[in-house]
Order: sequence, then C-alpha cells, then structure tokens
Amino acid sequence: MSKAPNGFHYVRGHVRRNPKPGSGKRMSGWMIAGLAAGIWLWGQVFGFGEASSTTPPAQPQPAVSTPAAR
Repeated sequence: MSKAPNGFHYVRGHVRRNPKPGSGKRMSGWMIAGLAAGIWLWGQVFGFGEASSTTPPAQPQPAVSTPAAR
C-alpha cells in the first residue's frame, strides 16, 4: 500500500481527508428549525408584550342604519 498524500490518510483501504483542527459540529438544519419553532411557541404562549399595547375597540356601530325621521 502506498503512502497517502499530504493531508489525507487511509481508512479500511480508502483514502480519507484529515479532519481540520477546530472544526466542531455545526448546527444542523433540524436544530435551527427546532430553535425557530421554540421561539415561535414561546411567543404564542407568553407573547412578546403586544397584548398590553393594543387599545380597546371603539363602540360598535349598528349594522342596520336607523330610518330617517319624517
């Protein structure tokens, strides 16, 4: 078996690239989706302070207009 090129090594007869130093596992797409869902659910349950800043609705107007006085 010949020597592996620089930056590579043999694993079970196959040439593999050496791991880079300091390259930790990054967040997967599922982890990001889970965090986004958690933030959304937190906002649904506890809210972000939107309910206290809204004004109460005005007096509702009647759906049918009143007849004109004759």
